[in-house]
Amino acid sequence: MIQQALKQALQTELHRILHYWTTCLPDEQYGGFYGKVDHYNNVDTLAPKGAVLNARILWTFAAAYNLTGDASLLPLARRAECWFREHLLDTEHGGVYWAADHEGRPLETKKQVYAIAFAIYAYSEYYRATKEEAARAVAIRLYNTLQRYAYDHKLGGYFEAFTREWKPLQDQRLSEKDANEKKTMNTHLHVLEAYANLYTVWPESTLKKNIQDLLQLFRDRIIDRKSGHLHLFFNEQWQVKGRLVSYGHDIEASWLLLEAAQAIHDAELTAYFKAMALKMALATEEGLARDGGLWYEYEPSTQHMVAEKHWWPQAEAIVGFVNAWQLQPSGRFLQRAYDCWTFTEKHLLDRTNGEWYWGIREDGTVMEEDKAGLWKCPYHNARACMEIMKRL
Repeated sequence: MIQQALKQALQTELHRILHYWTTCLPDEQYGGFYGKVDHYNNVDTLAPKGAVLNARILWTFAAAYNLTGDASLLPLARRAECWFREHLLDTEHGGVYWAADHEGRPLETKKQVYAIAFAIYAYSEYYRATKEEAARAVAIRLYNTLQRYAYDHKLGGYFEAFTREWKPLQDQRLSEKDANEKKTMNTHLHVLEAYANLYTVWPESTLKKNIQDLLQLFRDRIIDRKSGHLHLFFNEQWQVKGRLVSYGHDIEASWLLLEAAQAIHDAELTAYFKAMALKMALATEEGLARDGGLWYEYEPSTQHMVAEKHWWPQAEAIVGFVNAWQLQPSGRFLQRAYDCWTFTEKHLLDRTNGEWYWGIREDGTVMEEDKAGLWKCPYHNARACMEIMKRL
């Protein structure tokens, strides 16, 4: 059976990923985890330590402990939480810093909503692992901070970024490749993901309403109902800016949106996003190559396909296509998931040094990018393994 083979393979792969982050990343000199490991497994001991990386490390070890019960993972989650709390939480102005230096001193103090969302996500998971009220209190405090400073009370949704003191920023971009717009799909998707995880440990009525509002924004503003793809960038008034298609985000959102609707037990939104998950999975198939891998992006205005295959869209495709198969067992989606894993196993797993390569280029050569860094984390691939273990 395909599902048994897939489950077994990803269960094995989860242990491989966790072994890498357990043995290669702990920083014994300055605490926490190293901020950068390059393609060749060379550690940059002086690299900045980003909030996104460290929140995702915290979430991964807590989630893996919650799923497997492996007691050896809990000290690593505690290590991540301790360093995050001491060096990345801004106790004066609220929120989290974007990055600290290698010793833990604040380096980039801007408040990026995306990073704060991952802190909420991580601390909610850590509370589930430890039942420490202080951890849940951090998640709730960060949630209240976002609602106070980042929420657009006039037009809905969340602005992207602020100064440390929550003043407007000229450059709102999450990364250099992003458009400088005040609202983005990506940030809203991960605020939703974070709020849904928080709701599972703190089922508060206002939080539920915030989650419903976010789901309705995806339904009414962010998803292109005709194509099933996501719009990625918006101005303050929710006017769409650009038509770039991100296949990895399409398939990731297909299951995260449904999961959020189910978390709050909203029957109407659950029914809607079950149907939409199938539509978005079908839309994602446009980006599948013959080898089973998922291409990166497509620009309709120039008909240009970025035919690279990065690590994280493959991880999300495996989960998203299994999710679609669970909704429609008679379809081909399970085979899509299995083919994507087969591609990943063949081309992206570093059998020598561990972890996954960043990706491969159109010509099949490996992209020599970080193994760990501000953006390369154990979140997408470890989460894919855990999702498949739970679902199958």
